[in-house]
Amino acid sequence: MGWLFVILAGTCEIIGAAGLKLYSQRKTIRNGILYIGGFGTSFIFLYSSFHYLQASIAYAVWIGIGTAGAVLINMYLFGESKNVGRVFSVILILIGVMGLGALS
Repeated sequence: MGWLFVILAGTCEIIGAAGLKLYSQRKTIRNGILYIGGFGTSFIFLYSSFHYLQASIAYAVWIGIGTAGAVLINMYLFGESKNVGRVFSVILILIGVMGLGALS
C-alpha cells in the first residue's frame, strides 16, 4: 500500500509541476487548480506512505518520480530540449528510483 501511495504522490507532483508551468503562462482557475491541487494531493499521498515505508525511501522515490516526470512532461508537452544528456540523466534518475524500491 505504501508504494501505491508513493506512486500516486509522484504522479500528482507531475500534475502539479505541469499546472505550475501552465499557470505561469496563463493564470486561469483551471491551471491554478492543477498547480495547487496537484502539489497538495501529492503531499497528502506522500504523508500517507510514511505509515508503510521509511520516510527516507518514500521521500527519495517521490522526488525521483516527480523530477523525472516533470522533465519528461516539459520535453514532450512544452517543447523543452530533448538532447541526449537530458534523456540519459532522466534514465539515471529512474534507475536510482528502481534501485531504492528494489532494495528496501
